[in-house]
Amino acid sequence: MLAHADQLLELWRGRLVETAVGTTATAGQQTSRGRTGPGHARTAPWHWAVALAGCGAVVAAALAASPATGTPLAAGGTPRALAASAAPDPARAQLPMDCGPFPVRTVLSVPAELGDGRPGTVVAAQCATDTGTPPDSVYLLGFGPGERPVVVATLLTERENLTLSRLAVRSDGAITGRAQGYSSDGVPRFRPDVSLDLTWAHKGGGWQRFQTAAPAGSA
Repeated sequence: MLAHADQLLELWRGRLVETAVGTTATAGQQTSRGRTGPGHARTAPWHWAVALAGCGAVVAAALAASPATGTPLAAGGTPRALAASAAPDPARAQLPMDCGPFPVRTVLSVPAELGDGRPGTVVAAQCATDTGTPPDSVYLLGFGPGERPVVVATLLTERENLTLSRLAVRSDGAITGRAQGYSSDGVPRFRPDVSLDLTWAHKGGGWQRFQTAAPAGSA
């Protein structure tokens, strides 16, 4: 276990130096595909606000890893940035979020080819509520039948209660992000006290998420 942690720490120190292949999406900035209008959402009995009241996301400051779900990524090719017009459009995708009566809003997106020779879009989305700070979900989109955008991997769900402030794709095809969260249920939702650097790397034919505490005061 200690040797595995040392390997992950080395990955963070060495490979996690940002060398983005092109577009970096940052919350609050207008990007080619960032801050778009509401997309499509499936309605369901579960509402994020109810779940949020019942469980705060307690995130660790130490190194952690968790798997992402989705279609394995094919090997080959060179990761590179893409024009938004050449990549899947998040506004046309059916994102698997349970927002109840609220629509889904895309807040960040990065169009890129991640090394498999197929265009994709990394997208962060949230429930477009009237008040509060809703958590984000992060998905990797690809083209499905008829060139319709489809979700090929779920990288982060809204149930983890994290809000993304930036997304990027590195030159090695890894996806990186900066997220804010809460150390306990008692922390006000408008004042997150935890900041994390997230990396989704290719592992075992799929995606593995690594996270570390971001520098104090970072956003």
